[in-house]
Amino acid sequence: MAEDKKINHVEEKARKWLKERGVEVKDIANLVYFLQEKYHKNLKMEDCIANVEKVLSKREVQNAIITGIQLDILAEKGMLEEPLQSIIATDESLYGVDEILAFSIVNVYGSIGFTNYGYIDKQKPGILAYLNDKSTGKCNTFLDDIVGAIAAAASSRLAHAAANVE
Repeated sequence: MAEDKKINHVEEKARKWLKERGVEVKDIANLVYFLQEKYHKNLKMEDCIANVEKVLSKREVQNAIITGIQLDILAEKGMLEEPLQSIIATDESLYGVDEILAFSIVNVYGSIGFTNYGYIDKQKPGILAYLNDKSTGKCNTFLDDIVGAIAAAASSRLAHAAANVE
């Protein structure tokens, strides 16, 4: 993130909570690299990071991050009413609202993001494997999908930029 860029309080909180939950920009950039390396022969990690930064600067993305992380934290503390508490705490497979929230991020950069998101959600590489590890004691029902969606959106952004250059 550029040091001279002034960020609003929502972006500041979203970035802070991502970091507190163990997610760094570089982790997301690694997912972007994973998704795009076979399509861009000269892909650099700096390009992946720059695209993640652009996605994180979007207000819709920040709102999804703070909403999802807050729900994960509340579930982790046992502070939700049943049956929602059990559904989120166990990441029930038929719940789907976590993916719907992630789609709000993917939607920012067009339909290619859906295929990127679906692929990375199934593969669960890198930080996604950690976020999906139930043995950590953390509830990341929303966060894993949010991180995957940010990577998918950044990948879409990268693909759109490359298409414009061609």
